[in-house]
Amino acid sequence: MVITFCPFSSVPIAITCFTRGLDIRKEKADVLCPGGCSLEEFSVFGNIVYASVSSICGAAIHRGVISKSGGPVRIYSLPGRENYSSVVANGIQSQTLSRWSTSFTVTKGKSGSQEATGQAASTARPATGKRLKKTPEKKTGNKDIAFLIDGSFNIGQRRFNLQKNFVGKVALMLGIGTEGPHVGLVQASEHPKIEFYLKNFTSAKDVLFAIKEFASFSNLGKALKHTAQKFFTTDAGVRKGIPKVVVVFIDGWPSDDIEEAGIVAREFGVNVFIVSVAKPIPEELGMVQDVAFIDKAVCRSNGFFSYHMPNWFGTTKYVKPLVQKLCSHEQMMCSKTCYNSVNIAFLIDGSSSVGDSNFRLMLEFASNIAKTFEISDIGAKIAAVQFTYDQHMEFGFTDYTTKENVLAVIRNIRYMSGGTATGDAISFTVRNVFGPVRDSPNKNFLVIVTDGQSYDDVRGPAAAAHDAGITIFSVGVAWAPLDDLKDMASKPKESHAFFTREFTGLEPIVSDVIRGICRDFLESQQ
Repeated sequence: MVITFCPFSSVPIAITCFTRGLDIRKEKADVLCPGGCSLEEFSVFGNIVYASVSSICGAAIHRGVISKSGGPVRIYSLPGRENYSSVVANGIQSQTLSRWSTSFTVTKGKSGSQEATGQAASTARPATGKRLKKTPEKKTGNKDIAFLIDGSFNIGQRRFNLQKNFVGKVALMLGIGTEGPHVGLVQASEHPKIEFYLKNFTSAKDVLFAIKEFASFSNLGKALKHTAQKFFTTDAGVRKGIPKVVVVFIDGWPSDDIEEAGIVAREFGVNVFIVSVAKPIPEELGMVQDVAFIDKAVCRSNGFFSYHMPNWFGTTKYVKPLVQKLCSHEQMMCSKTCYNSVNIAFLIDGSSSVGDSNFRLMLEFASNIAKTFEISDIGAKIAAVQFTYDQHMEFGFTDYTTKENVLAVIRNIRYMSGGTATGDAISFTVRNVFGPVRDSPNKNFLVIVTDGQSYDDVRGPAAAAHDAGITIFSVGVAWAPLDDLKDMASKPKESHAFFTREFTGLEPIVSDVIRGICRDFLESQQ
């Protein structure tokens, strides 16, 4: 009897160490990898699912299907993917790849002759010439049944649960038991997964519990977080000054943490819209981790960033209202972040008690804060004033509009030396630095760094700055009086005034000031 395996041949194809997946133009094929290939020579992209530009034998060793001594491998062609991960396995470091048109995966292969012979023998006559006796089938209704259900992303959580409920009802009606039918469950997703075997459960109650407990994973939170962090880049074509928007369609509810993803999106200035379809019915609410997930994921929980359609049918009438929302530029509040929508002026003490080396530490402190922000002509802006008894405008908000130029200018500020008149310096800065940008949409911040007591009043000038909408962070070093620092700082004083005994102690304060600026900015946007 001749056994034919379609659509691939039963005889393994001998390949080389460098044969790639794209070289095998079949949906399924048995191949034979040679031994002695050098692991360092393999080019492998991905893990479990490999880009078709990868070496077949390299992928097989990477997945553990064969050892470096070679052997039979079965290859299955798959669709292309957006990205392929990098994983070290079995002595091979696979590489990342952003995109490839086709993929493949590999499993343990069999010798074609053995496979054919084995299957042929099952129906052949024995050597005696007598036909094998056919074992009579017991008429008890017993069956070993595998339920293969769709767990892919595009089925959605809602329809996936309806599918589970259906399987559960079928399993219950079968009369599962030790002496009755046995069932197992396999989930077909990107990577097929056996949820439980025939032997695992022999009662209907246990099977139903197992079916209820396992889940598919529509990782919307993971996808949203990745989009916020990786999609909106200059290299990818993002434009300056244009709101960034993500529209997330949810049929039912997400199965991962979408709240955290929403927070990350807001930090990156991304406006998250949630378009919900077919909200959970009362019977399904117990499956939802957080019924308020939409409000926690969207840009603002004011109703503007959420949109609902009752189902996927007759959606034409919902197109225009959604487009109108997406085109409402002025409502895209999350395009503005503390990193791209602030004006920060540094008022730096250049008095003789500081000394040149400590003055350099002050400049480094200012640089470390400034470099965190997105400095541009339409983004964050930085200015600096040095003061003693007199004041010197080092540069204003409109003088330098790139981060590189701003940092270079800060590094090159020359130490003045002299007395300490902090009050006059605050008034000078409010008038000459913040005055010209009075109509700027950015929120204004003033960071004062001083090492001693002022010879003039600081309370009045600081109050005038506060009244002008300027938030002040005061940072004192060495002999700076705590009372002066509190008088200058905005409220609450304890989170806007800082002190360190040594100039080297300025470095840890950098992150405190940055967090404070972002906190104040977010509060001002509520």
